[in-house]
Amino acid sequence: MKAVCLALPFLAKWKVRVANPRLQITQAYNLVMTFIPQPPQIPLLLKLGIYVSEKITGRIMLPPRILAWYPKAAIGSGIMEALVAHEDGRMNQRMLKLIRMAASYAVACPFCVDMNSYEYRKHGITDEEAESLRGDYESVASFSERERLAIAYTRLISATPLKFHPEMVDKVKAAFSEREFVILASTAAQVNFWARLIQALGIPPAGFGE
Repeated sequence: MKAVCLALPFLAKWKVRVANPRLQITQAYNLVMTFIPQPPQIPLLLKLGIYVSEKITGRIMLPPRILAWYPKAAIGSGIMEALVAHEDGRMNQRMLKLIRMAASYAVACPFCVDMNSYEYRKHGITDEEAESLRGDYESVASFSERERLAIAYTRLISATPLKFHPEMVDKVKAAFSEREFVILASTAAQVNFWARLIQALGIPPAGFGE
């Protein structure tokens, strides 16, 4: 608790507006929970990018702050995040949200689950559908066949070891165009990248669910 109290002034210093007192405590707690601290100095260009992301989210975004120890990793990861699909034809926001949530649960990444599940109802996802992504999604009748295939393929991408059965690949190819196939695979893989990186650095959830 003492460490949390010491971290609180940094929230004011970084000028991230957090109206919710509970969220403010959570973020202060997160500052002292990572495996390593953020560097004392962050390059100006990277600092600007962090400022913009934190202004938009209203959260302390620890991943880029910790990655600032090696700016190339922070910038490369940021570019990948900026270019990821958000909506593309039939790969709409609901579909992509389901893929990100399914991948987050599959790799058991608390940060990813917290961030990728945020405001899922705004994307037309019901509470029942969201809860099913933790386990038996096949029992939920409201998922379309394409959504079921996307979730199943996302779980394969998120599994260790990786193994893609020809029968499943053929089903996905039959339901998705080549462009959609790439969007599905790259979206799920992106979540897997962040999940492993974030957990390797000991970064706790950012508090999107607060």
